Amino acid sequence: MRNGKMKKKITGLILHFFARAVVGMMLIFIINQWVLPADSSINVGLNPVSFLTSGTLGIPGVCLLYGITFYQIL
Repeated sequence: MRNGKMKKKITGLILHFFARAVVGMMLIFIINQWVLPADSSINVGLNPVSFLTSGTLGIPGVCLLYGITFYQIL
């Protein structure tokens, strides 16, 4: 009985992680394509690090990635 609850919890955590990661990557893509100017150097790359950050932290993680990128160009 307890093992089934644990599997459901782990499955739920994994699904939430991938949902946050996919939403975060879509948000990064939309911001890079339509919000920022074409010649901007503030673009965040679509890579495994941004996938893990947006999956772990969600939308605040995406904001963090843009904050770090903005801070680097100062």
